[in-house]
Amino acid sequence: MSGTIKPRDAAELQKAVEWALSEGTTLDVRGTGSKISLGRPMRCDQVLDLSGLTGVVDYAPEELVVTVRAGTPLRDVEALLAQRNQMLAFEPPDLGPLLGREAGEGTLVGTLSGNFAGPRRLSAGAARDHLLGFSGVNGRGEAFKSGGKVMKNVTGYDLSKVIAGSWGTLAVLGEVSVKTLPAPDQTRTLMLRGLDDAAAVKAMCAAMGSPHDLSGAAHVGDRTALRLEGVAPSVEARLKGLRELLAGAGAAMEELGTLESRAFWREVRDVAPLKASADAIVWRISCPPTEGAAMVARIKAQRPTAQCFYDWSGGLIWLALPPSPCRPGGRSRRDRDDRRPRHPDPRSRGGACGRAGLPSAIACPGGARRAGEGKLRPQGSLQSGEDGMISSRRPDRSRAKRGVAEGPVIISTTREVPRLRFAPLGTTGN
Repeated sequence: MSGTIKPRDAAELQKAVEWALSEGTTLDVRGTGSKISLGRPMRCDQVLDLSGLTGVVDYAPEELVVTVRAGTPLRDVEALLAQRNQMLAFEPPDLGPLLGREAGEGTLVGTLSGNFAGPRRLSAGAARDHLLGFSGVNGRGEAFKSGGKVMKNVTGYDLSKVIAGSWGTLAVLGEVSVKTLPAPDQTRTLMLRGLDDAAAVKAMCAAMGSPHDLSGAAHVGDRTALRLEGVAPSVEARLKGLRELLAGAGAAMEELGTLESRAFWREVRDVAPLKASADAIVWRISCPPTEGAAMVARIKAQRPTAQCFYDWSGGLIWLALPPSPCRPGGRSRRDRDDRRPRHPDPRSRGGACGRAGLPSAIACPGGARRAGEGKLRPQGSLQSGEDGMISSRRPDRSRAKRGVAEGPVIISTTREVPRLRFAPLGTTGN
């Protein structure tokens, strides 16, 4: 890369993209680079650094909305909301330590671009459900806005739902407006001990299907955690009903108070319980909750050293595998500065490991399907940047027609485990 462009405001951001368009220059668009290890390494002509676009544009606690610029650290936003006893209800995770970086480096825009949500997604919804509006620049250098700063906004197309989770493939975001909610007065966790994976998933699904309004359900090791939040009388009544509901589960029960619960669920949110080694390959697996335990059992039958835990009532599985013996992949934390990917190529096949070091029990039977990832090439179809911010490259359609994936991000299968989606996050360290 020959240089870095660091815009200081929205006007300079638009001029940067217009210049790239006129010069045919590719841009590697970054916020703080906290997710640089996701996807393939970037090979671009220039870096478009959004870390200069920081600060809170507007915060109206009485209206439950905050507007921030693209480079604003997530920790700063959360600290601001905490002063008014408010929160981002989708519980955005801090994946820095998982990806071999320091905690607290990520931005709110990067989190929204990846549609990352924590354990409260079960009750509060995904990140896209809290994005009210945004402004940005598209691949043709055109500035545009969508949505607004109110919850019931009906101005035009609801592009916020498309932007969130697009990994920046649709625009360079300059500002975002996000819904906030009051923080709960009390948090209690009912902990069940001694359940195996299948029994734990059954208990979590029963609890989530009850009228007790859970805000989190996770299974870590031999602990099955069920979270209740709200005002004290309501939490106590629901906790009592939950105990009665699960009395026949055959597990020892204990309770965690507010402070202990917050610490525990923060670790679940940030994937701390995985405790993966520095050269492990981490997979984020989304599946129907009732199918997760059986799938993990098949994986462990072939890879006994695999580690995992369940979130979202069993619908989200974090899985750590050692480097594949049939195709070594990933990298150690000490190698992260070379901008190499932290996961193997999903096109690989061989031995009993199938694709990307994944046991053949769930290896993709067809061609891998990739999510956006790449660079900004003006007038090209947009692909995502390293911080989930942007960007753009013309796809290789000849490779797509042959069913060949360009890069390892999403692998799907419809044969052995229907409707599963696998998103490899790469090598981790703690």
